[in-house]
Amino acid sequence: MTTRTWNIDTTHSTVGFTVRHLVIAKVHGQFSAWSGELQIDDADLSRSTVKVAIDLVSVDTKEPKRDAHLRSADFFDVEQHPKMVFVSKRVVAEGDEVKEVVGDLTIRGTTHEVTLKVEESGRAKDPWGGERIAFSARTRVNRADFGLTWNLALEAGGFVVGDKVEIRLDVEAVLAQPEIVVPAKTDAAQPSA
Repeated sequence: MTTRTWNIDTTHSTVGFTVRHLVIAKVHGQFSAWSGELQIDDADLSRSTVKVAIDLVSVDTKEPKRDAHLRSADFFDVEQHPKMVFVSKRVVAEGDEVKEVVGDLTIRGTTHEVTLKVEESGRAKDPWGGERIAFSARTRVNRADFGLTWNLALEAGGFVVGDKVEIRLDVEAVLAQPEIVVPAKTDAAQPSA
């Protein structure tokens, strides 16, 4: 079997988003607490899988009042739905490169299929003997599809918050070391019953 497990190194990775504000500008945000795992089959990349879970309470747009509003029932409702989860369903590869990952994104208890466009940055050995892989992925979702419908109309037309949300991941993952199983010690001198 050629499938190997890679753990996402969240200290060297970012999950960010961008959404229109007042029609004319963009607000950028990210999540600081999340985890994920990749199962990569180097012999057949299409058999690889991805799972990511994001703690929504960790949202950060550099504005504490806005972040508190995003955590409220108007948006993420983190008390009822603390995590956003992505689970892959299929991987589209061309040769030895992954191009797309299609999977289910769940926010506020609502699940929709999304397609992540993927660009691999490469693989490298780190100074501590680990093997690492890096890639970027992006997608666009309509927040209303997930029940994130709060908004205010503007006097000049349009709304305070845009409907389309750009999501971008810059990920570095480290190859999980295989678990070494030590056989139980047996005492050959013990008589059998």
